[in-house]
Amino acid sequence: MSGRREPVPFAFVAEADRFRSNVTPPPRERASAGQLAGRWLLGLTLVAGLVGSLVIGMPAMSSDPSGPGTQQSQATEGR
Repeated sequence: MSGRREPVPFAFVAEADRFRSNVTPPPRERASAGQLAGRWLLGLTLVAGLVGSLVIGMPAMSSDPSGPGTQQSQATEGR
């Protein structure tokens, strides 16, 4: 590794404003009615899937001792 350091030309950063273009980009196209309906349908599907998974998963996450698993174990103990 050599100890010689070369100067880094930072002049281009200071002169960057001179090269900035004054051309404005074209305006964005408006989404069609079909595209908007598709986005809404996709969003509603995702939300419905999350809510459905919560509804189905809540009984499994509950730590209630009076669940169906304890009733089954009590029925097997009585034999």
